[in-house]
Amino acid sequence: MPLSKKELKRYSRQTILPNMGISGQKKLANATATVIGLGALGSIISDNLTRAGIGKLRIADRDVVELENLHRQSLYDEQVLGVPKAIAAAKRLRNINSNVKIIPLVKDVNFSTIETIISDSDIILDGTDNLETRFLINDLSIKKGIPWVYGGVIGTQGMSMNIIANGDSTGPCFRCLVSEIPSAGSLPTCDTFGILNTVPVIIGSLQSTEALKIILNSPNINRKLIFYDVWNHEFRTLEVMHNNNCKCCVELDFEFLQVKKRTIVTSLCGSDSVQIVPIKSGELSLDEFAKKLARIGKVKRTEFTIEFSIDKYKITIFSDGRVLIKGTTDDSVAKSLYTKYIGN
Repeated sequence: MPLSKKELKRYSRQTILPNMGISGQKKLANATATVIGLGALGSIISDNLTRAGIGKLRIADRDVVELENLHRQSLYDEQVLGVPKAIAAAKRLRNINSNVKIIPLVKDVNFSTIETIISDSDIILDGTDNLETRFLINDLSIKKGIPWVYGGVIGTQGMSMNIIANGDSTGPCFRCLVSEIPSAGSLPTCDTFGILNTVPVIIGSLQSTEALKIILNSPNINRKLIFYDVWNHEFRTLEVMHNNNCKCCVELDFEFLQVKKRTIVTSLCGSDSVQIVPIKSGELSLDEFAKKLARIGKVKRTEFTIEFSIDKYKITIFSDGRVLIKGTTDDSVAKSLYTKYIGN
């Protein structure tokens, strides 16, 4: 379909670019993108793609808006505290561009939901905050031949990489970069390490740009891992080698999609608690971890555990990464708390 007069006016500063043109704008209008995770990166990506004129945007997140989100998650304000992120984001995005079909999904992205969530997507964008979900996206991307754009931020640093899985242009996948899930607690999280609010703006914009190039089948699609430290103004691109023994893109063993590997979440009957057993257990340094958590909540160190209290929740952490979360029986809430304070 030709673009309407209103659309031609709306996108006039974009279509004048030789990189885009009217034909490129039409391609965008016929494309479907899915953003997984609507935190800092997901906010920037969703906003950019909506303003650029993507035809259909599917947005998925299991969490609600919290006060500590507002310093970096640009789709939200104080009026939507406690509202599911997908719902709040959809309302904001529809007000930005009513031409875009916004599909909000208040869902946990896991092995049982991801195929439905991604369904007819032309591209997947990573706004998640944990490696398990990224491995799951990577499995489905390779299986279905749908490209995705990885992004991650922490502190003052961020990185991004395109994973292209469609025939002759297939390159290294995410598991060529990160072959296995690290032990629980071995990686920092934004809630324990911190994040500067300018970092996701830059990385999310890089992801959005690469998504546009992929949709338009541009010859300038980036084939490297991009790294940027905004505080030290350090920009690097790194070549990621295709692992000839990769379990995912070579052996086509989709461990996370086929539930060979997953975090075990169990609601404990009658105790208002949820137990989480990570994919990969390891020996967590309780003393070091207690110091990190003490900066943001109340910590009690026992001989065998850390008892960490924040808001209405009491989180007991064992040295193998296993956690008991008291104060909820909701698996999604428990997983969100685990991701925030323990990480992969």
